[in-house]
Amino acid sequence: MAGEGGPAAAAAFDAAEKARGKYAALSFATMAIVVGLPLWWKTTETYRASLPYSEIAELDVLQFQLTVPVSVVFAQGVLFGAQERKLPFKRVQEVEIPLNAKTSVTSRYEVSYRRAIPQEEAILSQASLRDADARLQPAQATPAGSITVYVVPPTSHLLPQEVKVYLGQRRSAILKAPQGADDVLAAVDASLQEVAHSMSFTPESLGEALADRVPIIQPGAEWKRPFKSSLGYEVTFSLLNPDPKSHSVHWDIEGAVRRYVKPLLHKLSSVAEFSVDSQILYYAALGVTPRFDPTSSSYRLSIHSLPHVINPVEARLGSSTASLYPVINFLLYVPERLHSPLYIQDKEGAAVPTNAFHSPRWGGIMVYNVEPGEDDDGEASQPRRVDVDMVAVMEVFLAQLRLLLGISPGPLPEAALLANPGNEGLTDWELDRLLWTRAVENVATVSTTLTSLAQLLDKISNIVIKDDVASEVYHAVDSVRKALRELERGDLESAFQASKAAVTSSERAFFDPSLLHLLYFPDDQKFAIYIPLFLPMAVPIFMSLVKIFRESRRSRKEQTKMD
Repeated sequence: MAGEGGPAAAAAFDAAEKARGKYAALSFATMAIVVGLPLWWKTTETYRASLPYSEIAELDVLQFQLTVPVSVVFAQGVLFGAQERKLPFKRVQEVEIPLNAKTSVTSRYEVSYRRAIPQEEAILSQASLRDADARLQPAQATPAGSITVYVVPPTSHLLPQEVKVYLGQRRSAILKAPQGADDVLAAVDASLQEVAHSMSFTPESLGEALADRVPIIQPGAEWKRPFKSSLGYEVTFSLLNPDPKSHSVHWDIEGAVRRYVKPLLHKLSSVAEFSVDSQILYYAALGVTPRFDPTSSSYRLSIHSLPHVINPVEARLGSSTASLYPVINFLLYVPERLHSPLYIQDKEGAAVPTNAFHSPRWGGIMVYNVEPGEDDDGEASQPRRVDVDMVAVMEVFLAQLRLLLGISPGPLPEAALLANPGNEGLTDWELDRLLWTRAVENVATVSTTLTSLAQLLDKISNIVIKDDVASEVYHAVDSVRKALRELERGDLESAFQASKAAVTSSERAFFDPSLLHLLYFPDDQKFAIYIPLFLPMAVPIFMSLVKIFRESRRSRKEQTKMD
């Protein structure tokens, strides 16, 4: 009995062992595929916070609508009859500025017309032009971006006879009504557009602000390209004395900065942060040998040689490498005794009146000649003391600073008179012109930055996107949308601040150190690391599954033959 039962029991035991091995192999394979593989994939995946890709794609197409509130105030004696009875009323004027397929600007002027109140009438009829400018509209009474135009009769003595419009120090202008016009309102509207462009923005100024998106078509515009919009600037004044043995140059740069530069930079504090420093460089030559002119017994620098002047000097400055912000350089060059006097020539060969020139997005250079003295031929009094006339120097440098920052009155109306900007060197409406262009430029910059960032992150899928980076991107998108809304509403100050916040957030996201793709392994290197680890375990499981599959096929064939 034992002998007969032994083989059957052994066969049953072998079948049970095969079944147990089969179940074990299937269990290992199931655990590896169902649990192990997803767990490995999840624990080794790159964390990428969600980003508003659709909103960023919408920002690639910018449609600006810039609203300028304009108030037209008519003094007594300008309108008569039916035209005077129409007051007050409002009118909206829209002008579309086509740029390209992805950028468009619509300027919207919301013009309101009213009569002058008694207080304004008294000022316009009695005060002098300067007093009227100061008393009519204090700076805090009008928001940034708004314009008030006072229309006075053609017989008014407030404006000189040859002046048709006066652009004030604040955000107001005084316009002389046309003489003998049948439709005074239509004539005023015709002049109003020129005044509004002068005090807000023009297609040319917006084109310069959007130069990165829209190529500048205007010929000769490169020479006046201002610095790009930035959160801050470093202003550096440098005195170059190439011949200290002959000249002992002294300049009161601290007093000049405090008296002339600080008031202007204080008024520009809402635009950007400014820092000012100064230095004196000895034995620093321009690097270009001037040409001697025997007719005037002087040395000349032609306009063609000016580009070669900056590079040798810039190597000695050294401040740009230590600054996080763009550096605006102002160089005062005192020629060496051998090349004195030295004058800069224009294209026609005449001497430049200021004896200075500027380089776009770099700075300005002024040549300061030393007046000849009685003992210039002797050696006893050398080095000769030279006291720089800082009033003349700062007058040139401040004009160059305004140009480098993009502060300019733009195209003026015919027979226009500009107010003296005072100690601040900047009128309120000139500041508004700068805010308009900088707000538009900031929005365009954020659009380009976020679009580039989205394309980068979409192309390189293994870059980690942290939550703080995503938060900055969302904040930048929200801020740029707010800036566009405020520009459409006509709230210039709020729009500019929102555009600055958008630039800050977009740059923080774009330049975040965690976005360096070299910090992460590409997918092929990742698999090259993990395959040697999992392959020894995967091969036995795979072979067991192949064996189970073959045995299953063989058993099905045998069962089919038996049937």
